[in-house]
Amino acid sequence: MMGSMITAIVHIDADAARIPEVAQQVAELPQVSEVFSVTGEVDLIAMVRVREHEELADVIADAVSKVEGVLRTQTYIAFRTYSRHDLDAAFALGTD
Repeated sequence: MMGSMITAIVHIDADAARIPEVAQQVAELPQVSEVFSVTGEVDLIAMVRVREHEELADVIADAVSKVEGVLRTQTYIAFRTYSRHDLDAAFALGTD
């Protein structure tokens, strides 16, 4: 049986001089769907999608953290996804 994907949002602090290179290398990891360069407290946010929780350690500790220029990472595991579709459906319930 196919399990659903686990999504993790990884905040990355990077060496300011290497942000573009760090973003590119992280984006090339197979489990990373997007990398965003952002304003605010962190430099980059990566969206990581894996099938098993165990894979998160491999991807984040062993791959992302080892990219040259990555100083710190903080990982948030998503336990529920809300999309515009879900919200439209929820609001539609009260409109009969």
